[in-house]
Amino acid sequence: MQIAIINGPNLNLLGKRETGIYGSESFEHYFKHLQKQFPAVNFTYFQSNVEGELVNYLHEVGFSYDGILLNAGAYTHTSIAIRDAIAGIKTPVMEIHISNVYAREEFRHTSLIAPKCIGCICGLGLKGYQLGVEYFGMADL
Repeated sequence: MQIAIINGPNLNLLGKRETGIYGSESFEHYFKHLQKQFPAVNFTYFQSNVEGELVNYLHEVGFSYDGILLNAGAYTHTSIAIRDAIAGIKTPVMEIHISNVYAREEFRHTSLIAPKCIGCICGLGLKGYQLGVEYFGMADL
C-alpha cells in the first residue's frame, strides 16, 4: 500500500509553533513513528508552504497511490486550486487537521476542499494521521 502524506503551510514548524494548539512533536519525528507502526505501508511525505507546489504534488501522486492524507493548513479555507486538484485526481484524499478547526476562529469553519475529500479527521492531534492510515487500510475503495 502506498500512502502520501501532504502537509501545507506552516506545518514545517510543528513542535515549535503554537505548541498549545499543535503539540511539541515535530512532524519528522512523528513520521518515523508512523513508518514503524505501519511497516507494510510505503509512505511518502511532502510539505510545502507554496500552494502551487502542493497542487503539483497532488498531480504527481494522485493517479498511482492508494490514499492521500492532506493537511492543507490555511489553504483548506482559501484554495480553489487545491480543491480542483483533488477533484482531478483518482486517488482518494482524506482531509486532516491537528486542531479542532470548529472550536477555533469562525473563518476556519469552512473547508473548500471537504466536498472533494473522502472524509475529514480533525481535532485529534497527530493521531489523526494514524487514523487516516487505518482507514485506508480497511476501506474498500
